[in-house]
Amino acid sequence: MVVSIKDLDVKEKMQWCPGCGNFGIVSALKGAIADLGLAPHETVICSGIGCSSKLPHYLDTYGFESIHGRGLPVASAIKLANNNLNVISVGGDGDGYGIGVQHFVHIMRRNYDLTYIVHNNQIYGLTTGQASPTSMMGMKTKTTPWGVIEEPFRPLATAINSGATFVARGYAGDPVHLKELIKGAIAHKGFAFVDVFQPCVTFNKINTYPWFQQRVYKLDGTHDVKDKWAAMQKAYEDEKTNYQKVPIGLFYKVEKPTYESQLPQIKDVPLVKHDLKKIDISMAYKELE
Repeated sequence: MVVSIKDLDVKEKMQWCPGCGNFGIVSALKGAIADLGLAPHETVICSGIGCSSKLPHYLDTYGFESIHGRGLPVASAIKLANNNLNVISVGGDGDGYGIGVQHFVHIMRRNYDLTYIVHNNQIYGLTTGQASPTSMMGMKTKTTPWGVIEEPFRPLATAINSGATFVARGYAGDPVHLKELIKGAIAHKGFAFVDVFQPCVTFNKINTYPWFQQRVYKLDGTHDVKDKWAAMQKAYEDEKTNYQKVPIGLFYKVEKPTYESQLPQIKDVPLVKHDLKKIDISMAYKELE
C-alpha cells in the first residue's frame, strides 16, 4: 500500500511548546510509517499520560490514550486481540520508567511483536519541571532544589538485560536518523525499544539541543549489534565518559520467537477473526460443576 505523510496528517493542532523535541519524533514516526507503507487502518498507536502521550491524537491512525504508565499493557492487549495489527506504544520517561516501569520490564521478557518509543526529556514536562527517573544527578528541579541525589534509571541497559530483542536510541534533533531507527524497530519481529533524547526547551535547561549536539555520535558498522556484552558496554559509555560521548543508533538486535507466535489460540488466526459458533466452551462449564 502506498502511504504518504499527508495521509497521516490530522486537523488537530499540536499542543506542544515551540521547539519541543516531540515535533522531531512525530515527524520521524510519520516518515517511518509512510516509508514502510503501513496502512493507517491496520496501525494502532497507544500511549499513557504526558506531553509525549498526546501523540496518538496527531497521526491519522487508530489510537488509544490510556492512563498514566499503562500504555504497554494496552498495547499488548491490542496485539493479542489482533496480532495482524501494527502496534506502536509511545510515552515519556516519567510514564514509562517511573509509574510504568513494572510493565516495561516484564513486557520485554515476553517479546511481544510491538514497538515502544520513549520520549526521554529527563524531566516531568507536563507537570512543569519535576525530576524524572532519568534526570542527571545534581540536576536542580522543582522537587530537587538542592540537586538530584538518586542514581538515574538506565533504560538501555535495562532493556538489553530484560530481554528486548531490538534496542536503539535516537535523538529528536536528528529526525532523519531517528526515522531509520523507528523503521527498523517496526519491521523487527519482536519487542523493539527506541529511547529518544527529546529536549524539553521549557523546563530542562541542562540537556538542551546544544548539549546533545556536542556529545551525541552515531554507532557505525564496527559495533556488533548481535553481541549482547558489547551492547551493554555501549549502553554505559555516556556514564563512563561523564557524558562527553553519548552514542545513538542500534545497540542490540537478536531474533527470537514472539509471544504471539507461540500461542496456539492465535498462531494461525487472529483472535478477532475466530468464529464464535465453533468455539467449544463445554470444558468451562465442567470446571464450574
